[in-house]
Amino acid sequence: MPNKFNAKCRHHIPKMKYTVRNWAEYDAALRARGSLTLWVTAQAMDHRTALPRSTPGGQCFYSDLAIEASLMLGLVFRQPLRQTEGLMASIFELLGVDLKAPDHSTVSRRAMNMKSISNRCTWPEGTAHILIDSTGLEVFGAGEWLLEKHGQKSRRSWRKLHLAVDANTGLIVASTLTEQDVDDPSQVGPLLDQIENEVGQVTADGAYDGDPTYETIASRDPQIQVVIPPRVTAQPSAQFETNPSTRDMHLLMSQSLGRLDWQEATGYGHSARWWRPPWVATKPSSDHGCVRATGMASRPKQPSR
Repeated sequence: MPNKFNAKCRHHIPKMKYTVRNWAEYDAALRARGSLTLWVTAQAMDHRTALPRSTPGGQCFYSDLAIEASLMLGLVFRQPLRQTEGLMASIFELLGVDLKAPDHSTVSRRAMNMKSISNRCTWPEGTAHILIDSTGLEVFGAGEWLLEKHGQKSRRSWRKLHLAVDANTGLIVASTLTEQDVDDPSQVGPLLDQIENEVGQVTADGAYDGDPTYETIASRDPQIQVVIPPRVTAQPSAQFETNPSTRDMHLLMSQSLGRLDWQEATGYGHSARWWRPPWVATKPSSDHGCVRATGMASRPKQPSR
């Protein structure tokens, strides 16, 4: 994230002041925001069951229209699949409609093969802008069971998840899972090897600063633009005066302009501006094996007691 220098003293846009003159219409509009009207059309009831299959295999009970309706309802009310299943069942019960809501496992499985859902994970046209970072994951296992039953403490087990995200769409296009002692720059190559499309720019934080990272990216394509903030202890290379590298140029700009101006010049911290609402869940897709990033901070699930 960019440094917020002297943020309290910056100029803020004043709040707009106006006088409401049509209180009756304004009050009615506010009440209408909470109005909820639900109905089930005859067409939806007729097309709720799936058509008979003409190929070998099991017969689906729900049609694609029913699965899309469940996904759309969860999208509107910002609920996971289990809560959406209960919401649809309660709506059918209140309306007195003889329909059954599809269970959450069926919706999750069918959504992966629907064209209207999987097509969202297609790559955009042009070169890709890749963001690389890593996070730690705590592994829950027998240690918690021993602590609860026998009171024996055990060391926490951690894994490191390395991710490559498309900055334009927010899709997780590559991932690797390693031990906690594996450094971040060593996974830049395996992440780029999973990306089939052309890469135009790679952005990462200061943990990836170093010649190995730049050499790995240059081996993929010398024309890839690399934006990595130099570390405080970074030193220029031996060929700085005769043949400066991209890392030397970033180091020179950071020392001459300052860290804030370097961020403005390179766009560091302002490039990941994809639309990411808080209700988006992490879902894999059959296209390119990509996953959409979540809009909320992920947290490992606590073990069941």
